[in-house]
Amino acid sequence: MKKPVSTQDYIDREEKYGAHNYHPLPVILEKGEGIFVWDVEGKRYFDFLSAYSAVNQGHCHPRIVKALNEQASRLTLTSRAFYNNVLGEFEEYVTNYFGYDKVLMMNTGAEADETALKLCRKWGYEKKGIPENQAKIIVCEGNFHGRTITIVSMSSDPQSYGGYGPFTPGFVSIPYNDLKALEHELQDPNVAGFLVEPIQGEAGVYVPDDGFLKKASDLCKAKNVLFMADEVQTGVGRTGKMLACDHEGVRPDVLILGKAISGGIYPVSAVLADDDFMLVFKPGEHGSTYGGNPVACKVAMEALQVVKDEKLAENAERLGKIFRTEMRKINSDMIELVRGKGLLNAIVIKPTNGKEAWDVCVAMKENGLLAKPTHQHIIRFAPPLVINEEQLREAIEIINKTITEMS
Repeated sequence: MKKPVSTQDYIDREEKYGAHNYHPLPVILEKGEGIFVWDVEGKRYFDFLSAYSAVNQGHCHPRIVKALNEQASRLTLTSRAFYNNVLGEFEEYVTNYFGYDKVLMMNTGAEADETALKLCRKWGYEKKGIPENQAKIIVCEGNFHGRTITIVSMSSDPQSYGGYGPFTPGFVSIPYNDLKALEHELQDPNVAGFLVEPIQGEAGVYVPDDGFLKKASDLCKAKNVLFMADEVQTGVGRTGKMLACDHEGVRPDVLILGKAISGGIYPVSAVLADDDFMLVFKPGEHGSTYGGNPVACKVAMEALQVVKDEKLAENAERLGKIFRTEMRKINSDMIELVRGKGLLNAIVIKPTNGKEAWDVCVAMKENGLLAKPTHQHIIRFAPPLVINEEQLREAIEIINKTITEMS
């Protein structure tokens, strides 16, 4: 096997042997520590994507790596055919951490969303009394909950659903941040749940109006409909609170977590709900071979504890305000809008001199900062939450310099 010797060699090998389902920036990373990553040629970069907000605790956090190594050397997987000595410990820890009766562990955000959808439908039939096969779940336009067939069935993005039909029925789509549309659809007695991202991340960091989440939750409660919050990207400190719903004091009936629940060390996701909802699942009705494995449990406990011990949500709240203020000071016609909450932010790019968001990201890479466009005209900025103010301001200078030079 020929060893790659250059960035292009690595890219060529992926192109030859891998599926062409991603379009990465042309950088080959081989090391990460804290807020920084290094490429195969030794160049250091600020990571302002954080693996789509999975690496909130920073790359290779030593406490989380230690938890991984210690458990991996003892016991890695039993499946759920047997008990293991760590799962119950995690279940007690995480339900107390977020304030729910029960948790069901999976591996990825998409699996957690699928779990919530199944839970919602089953609850609708068994508890609410919806006629069999008539349950409906309200979703929002612009959503991104993963890439399974059922999840793309509720997508409004042609790139997500195009070519994958026939689609799973039972979903009603409304405009995001539209309480009147939600209230209208909730009149249908066959509605079992409302699935929503507190901030739409993949859509371009769309932040709803103040009060939207609280009012939406109240409307759902009034109609005996489950309010399900997909906090896979927004949870675990990213937006300046432990959960984005916490900004409005909203407690979802079903809480969906992933990504940073493991600090980017291991695939872990979780669905939390109280007994009235979660106990509609009976043995054999849902599960996963790797879900709740001992390594995942130890890693997730340490990752969540790091967020509290290092006050990462508080750091995100303070530094996010600085970031947005400084972005709005950049003197460039390319920046049409700055939006976000905590350290989940985005700038909307106006094409200038033939340059679009992708070109800005490539130029920022050359200047030592990694970010990625979404929907061609939006750049999302989400650094690890362990970043400090001095580092943030250094990164802001790179963004400022790059955009100013391209204007």
